[in-house]
Amino acid sequence: MTGRPRLCGAAGRATRQRMATRTNPPGDGAVEPVELKTALEERYLAYALSTIMHRALPDARDGLKPVHRRILHAMRQLRLDPGQGFKKCARVVGDVIGKFHPHGDQAVYDALVRLAQDFAQRYPLVDGQGNFGNVDGDNAAAMRYTEARLTDIASLLLEGIDEDAVDFRPTYDGSEEEPAVLPAAFPNLLANGSQGIAVGMATSIPPHNAAELLDAALHLLDHPAAPASDLLQFVPGPDFPTGGILIEDPVGIAEAYATGRGSFRVRARWHREESGRGTYLVVVTEIPYGVPKSRLVEKIAELLTDKKLPLLADVRDESAEDIRLVLEPRARTVDPEVLMESLFKLTELEARVPLNMNVLVRGQIPRVLSLADALREWLAHRRDVLLRRSRHRLAEISRRLEVLAGYLIAYLNLDEVIRIIREEDEPKAVMIATFSLTDFQAEAILNMRLRSLRRLEEMEIRKEHDALTKEKDKLDRLMASEAAQWRTIGKQIQKVRADYGPETDLGRRRTSFAPVPEIREDAFTEALVEREPITVVVTEKGWIRALKGHVQDLSTLQFKGEDRLSHAFFTETTARILVFASNGRFYALEAAKLPGGRGHGEPIRLMVELEQDAEIVRVFAHQPGGKLLVASKEGRGFVVGEDECLANTRKGKQVLTVDAPDRAHAAVSARGDTVAVIGDNRKLVLFPLAQVPEMVRGRGVRLQRYRDGGLSDLKVFTRADSLTWEDTSGRTWTVTDLLEWQGERASSGRLPPKGFPRNNRFG
Repeated sequence: MTGRPRLCGAAGRATRQRMATRTNPPGDGAVEPVELKTALEERYLAYALSTIMHRALPDARDGLKPVHRRILHAMRQLRLDPGQGFKKCARVVGDVIGKFHPHGDQAVYDALVRLAQDFAQRYPLVDGQGNFGNVDGDNAAAMRYTEARLTDIASLLLEGIDEDAVDFRPTYDGSEEEPAVLPAAFPNLLANGSQGIAVGMATSIPPHNAAELLDAALHLLDHPAAPASDLLQFVPGPDFPTGGILIEDPVGIAEAYATGRGSFRVRARWHREESGRGTYLVVVTEIPYGVPKSRLVEKIAELLTDKKLPLLADVRDESAEDIRLVLEPRARTVDPEVLMESLFKLTELEARVPLNMNVLVRGQIPRVLSLADALREWLAHRRDVLLRRSRHRLAEISRRLEVLAGYLIAYLNLDEVIRIIREEDEPKAVMIATFSLTDFQAEAILNMRLRSLRRLEEMEIRKEHDALTKEKDKLDRLMASEAAQWRTIGKQIQKVRADYGPETDLGRRRTSFAPVPEIREDAFTEALVEREPITVVVTEKGWIRALKGHVQDLSTLQFKGEDRLSHAFFTETTARILVFASNGRFYALEAAKLPGGRGHGEPIRLMVELEQDAEIVRVFAHQPGGKLLVASKEGRGFVVGEDECLANTRKGKQVLTVDAPDRAHAAVSARGDTVAVIGDNRKLVLFPLAQVPEMVRGRGVRLQRYRDGGLSDLKVFTRADSLTWEDTSGRTWTVTDLLEWQGERASSGRLPPKGFPRNNRFG
């Protein structure tokens, strides 16, 4: 017998009964059918809203996610204020997950650690004691070993929370209350930035300089409708805690801040350090934001091992408390700018930091804000906090004035008050009836200590009463005037700016700005590829390969099937290879990436997106600054710079415009002063190169006129050096007297000199 044994008797009946109980639905047993699509949509929408509202996106007002807000609130309840003693992080995490945040303790601790890392937070909110990780990417010590307390910045975020400045809501179990948002007297959203991935949306805000943000906020107070572009004079760009150099185009920065979406290119900061005898070292002292230093060094070491950094000899990490990466060039002649450009392209020494200011507006609506809108949301929140704190203070003053009035009556009738308290069974009711007191006044007098009765003096009471009355009048005027409210907010902002201005260590800008240095394309290519001589071989069917060295004898080469050698040329691994096709397009290949000479090579069609009906006309090495004469079969052409022919994509670059049945037919070097053109009709004409215009793209002008056929071949040469060609036997012919074939562009020409090849080619 196999399978699960069957239970018999009472045990079996009990088991089957329990299974039936678990299987049947509760209640009356009725089953409500639910469409699967609807059920999934409802549940996923609930999950998405929970992720967006309560986990991933920060609030535009205080710049905090719920977990960070709960950590700061829990630390405040633990009295971990600046200047007070530290407490174990395990105690903080325990309070957070026990009271406010029912999630994993490691997730909460990771959030706490990040708030304390000065390389992750531009203005840390937690003052950590112990190992809180480092810029290498190492993790912090366990929470039982580390200790923490709040920083002054965190105190600014919490300032006034006991004065009804913000709303409180029940915690997850309803046992306590937590703030829905912090008062935020500091522009934390933009100052510290935020990263988060929600459902269907994300946020990415880099850190900024607080003093610059506060200057922009003051400008908005004076010019409420100012656009984001006006704020660029105060906030030129992000300010990362790890420093670096921002090389983004100012136009791109302005567009990013205006739309709330964009990115910023940040480079490492480096300098040249002389090491004697003409040698030098490149020392990197600041790396891009968010890049672990250890991973960066490993990447550079891998590229060195793979020989992808021919200009670099070695990399060393000599960092202690400050970053110091030492890069040793391969030779003293290496240009440090070119060396660093190669590293910027291949490593995270240059990084792109995204900007996506997708935040919760008023804690409810996800929206992408511009720089100006984000500051306006913070200012509007500060006004709400000011009004709520003012109302709270007014209520306190009213209660205190009421108490002081009762104290004054008690002072003036002290003996009677003492008698009533000693002799009456219900002193509160008797005092209210005797002195016309309110219930609150009577309660305050009865709760007064005896030692306070002894110090009760009329002058002190009246002095405090007058001071509170003046404060109440001031607050009443503030509540009645919006202009006064904004002036008060402006003074608060100026005070914060004075504490974190550019003259302070924490407020000094760390990220600077610089344009991208101009580096020659060939020099940059040399920095990425080791320069070696090669011989490029092209077959008639369009297969290409590269042989090491300059090979003179190609007779031993083997080809695939019936394919044969078309042509070969010498160049170097740092060169670019241009491919001219019959569709008039130029395609660019990197010589260093050509297949080796051991096999048959690869078809050029697999390397570029060449149309099916297009054919390869010519393959040659690119000469920077050189010029080409391109022509179609109909005999139309023009001069174009070789640099204009370099394509950046596999689709190539359209240079010569041709319409079927015409096709691109020739592309030759334009070095010389005279053009020689011969047609299929075996007519030769010579004319000055100056008669051919230089263009970037187009059809060109007519080079030679034909009655039948079209262009066969052309050549540009120097008239003083005579016209030469090579026949099919390999012999070179030279003609010095060229007057007979001299003409004008677009003329027909005459039969070529004696000895000209029958294939109508100059060789």
